[in-house]
Amino acid sequence: MVADVPANIVQQEQVGPGQYRLTLYAPAIASYAVPGQFVYIRCADSLDPLLRRPLSIHGVNRKEGKLFLLYQVVGRGTALLAARRRGERLGVMGPLGRGFTLPEPGRRVILVGGGIGVAPLVFLGHELVQRKNQVCLLVGARSADQLPVGKKGYTVPFDHAVATDDGSCGHHGSVTDLLEKMLAGEGADMVYACGPRGMLRQTALLLVRYNVPGEFSLEERMCCGVGACLSCVCKTAGNGGKPFEYRRVCVEGPVFRTEQLVWD
Repeated sequence: MVADVPANIVQQEQVGPGQYRLTLYAPAIASYAVPGQFVYIRCADSLDPLLRRPLSIHGVNRKEGKLFLLYQVVGRGTALLAARRRGERLGVMGPLGRGFTLPEPGRRVILVGGGIGVAPLVFLGHELVQRKNQVCLLVGARSADQLPVGKKGYTVPFDHAVATDDGSCGHHGSVTDLLEKMLAGEGADMVYACGPRGMLRQTALLLVRYNVPGEFSLEERMCCGVGACLSCVCKTAGNGGKPFEYRRVCVEGPVFRTEQLVWD
């Protein structure tokens, strides 16, 4: 069920350079949201900017009607959003898109997040723990101060490890280094990932090598958020003899099975 509602800002907290965790009171959305879905937010009270901004759902508290979002300031829209304060209202539409497919209880699951791409994976991790799955979250960033999750002051209630490009926290190198080590060791029944395209492509190659199924949440620019404008299409494996076809990330995604995605 999709709602378009005015949502009160409960809290706006800066968690890193240009990184914010936003808490909204939006029970109509929190009640129906599942991991992997997103919301479409009007960042200003006016029509400037005209387009809303899509943000992954970072978590929910269904009992209290709260919706949690984790985002990075990357342009004018998100800069305006970061300037909003407690008590103000935002126009929010959601939940939108196709979420993650949840595994059977007891499965060993690895979550791989690159930068702010970790946002939907924390929501997923909480749901998986409730379903008695074994969960490990791997988080990668350029440096320690760019880690949105996994640093002191904001951790998660399940196993996690971090990697930084400059070695300032955790493993010195790529988050996919950690993934390969785990797949070669204890293995996994399922891998979920979200982050930069290069990270996702490398993750896909590792899943093929170790014969592990996976699902990826894609980050694409969107205009309408409901599948009408075709601005967010991605290249996927074709059906009926077609070499490939384009699918809308906002409707057929943002979550896709690994084998659906074409990387060239």
